[in-house]
Amino acid sequence: MISNPTRLWRFSTQHKQKLKKKTEMALKAVSSMFTNSTNPAALTSTKHHHQIQNIGISRRDFINVGLSVMPLVLSPPPPPSIAREVEVGSFLPPSPTDPNFVLFKATSKDTPALRAGNVQPYTFILPPTWKQLRIANILSGNYCQPKCAEPWVEVKFEDEKQGKVQVVASPLIRLTNKPNATIEDIGTPEKVIASLGPFVTGNTLDPDELLETSIEKRGDLTYYKYVLETPYALTGSHNLAKATAKGNTVVLCVVSANDKQWASSQKTLQAILDSFEV
Repeated sequence: MISNPTRLWRFSTQHKQKLKKKTEMALKAVSSMFTNSTNPAALTSTKHHHQIQNIGISRRDFINVGLSVMPLVLSPPPPPSIAREVEVGSFLPPSPTDPNFVLFKATSKDTPALRAGNVQPYTFILPPTWKQLRIANILSGNYCQPKCAEPWVEVKFEDEKQGKVQVVASPLIRLTNKPNATIEDIGTPEKVIASLGPFVTGNTLDPDELLETSIEKRGDLTYYKYVLETPYALTGSHNLAKATAKGNTVVLCVVSANDKQWASSQKTLQAILDSFEV
């Protein structure tokens, strides 16, 4: 028994130093073995048992350290789509109508609502320099599909110099009780934007901020189009929007820009909105 406090402190310090040294040696050995073998059972092989003895640590200490670092060593690298943002021109096909743009066609691989069959596929064009942004799980509707009660964000793309575009979807029942209603069944363009305005601006929409409305027919669907000047919007001081209804969902495409982006890229932003189709 060590009764002297000074000797006890020295013993404790020496013990910690030895333990630290053994841990470092074990980590080095574990790293080397995992580098050469991704089979965890290799830790118990005769060959590796001799390696453990050579570095002067117990088999038990070695196994404990190995198990603690195994998740770090064996964890796969993140997918490229998560690890870094890339320009859409590197993976989307050229637009068949304009070589200055690429074509985005949403599929079941892109959003939870498309996988659930709650939204029909949609398309629009983009400049090849734009990048796709990740959507937070709480905003994507992933947690509530296929019976979401509130609107969710489908996809979002952005270019810092030009602006951004996002597709927002809303359950039809939020706007009307009529099943499979058309956009005309819901009401006038003004009535629809009054309900969906906060999802255009990111906060609120004043009726005076609505500068222009128009109606467009494409195939069997009718689209309501909007031009908004929104100086207090979180999305930007200029917003263009286009809405239609299909199935059990109202789909809204929103193109946004600040004053500087709008001044230089208005035609590009308008082209993106005009191309949107469900």
